[in-house]
Amino acid sequence: MTAPTALAPVQQAVYGQLTGDPALMALITGVYDYVPEAVTFDYVTIGEATEIPDNRHGAFGRQTTLTLHVWTRYRGHARGQRIAARIVELLDHQALTVAGLHHVATRFEFAQTLTDPEPPGDIRHTPMRFRIITEQE
Repeated sequence: MTAPTALAPVQQAVYGQLTGDPALMALITGVYDYVPEAVTFDYVTIGEATEIPDNRHGAFGRQTTLTLHVWTRYRGHARGQRIAARIVELLDHQALTVAGLHHVATRFEFAQTLTDPEPPGDIRHTPMRFRIITEQE
């Protein structure tokens, strides 16, 4: 029997960890998988994910990488960096409750600051990636 995918439970766990934090939610308008038209900046989106097997003798495991995106219209990168720093505090080396799976570890992998070159050119974007390791309970 193979293990079920960890993609959805990991996304749900990260969403819960982020939206459950009053300090982060005071900095942003929300965390979204799909951004509605009327949403105002600053916000976080749950983006791309990959999953690879991380099995051991007698147990199935998964390594899931999840990319989060911070979006702001702040002049400069300071606000996006502050939001990204809070996200790292909430996820890196922190316990997650992943439905149906045992959470082993969450590791911050990278962040990058970007400026959207398209007019009006005032959107700042900080993609960041985390690796979440889980195994069957």
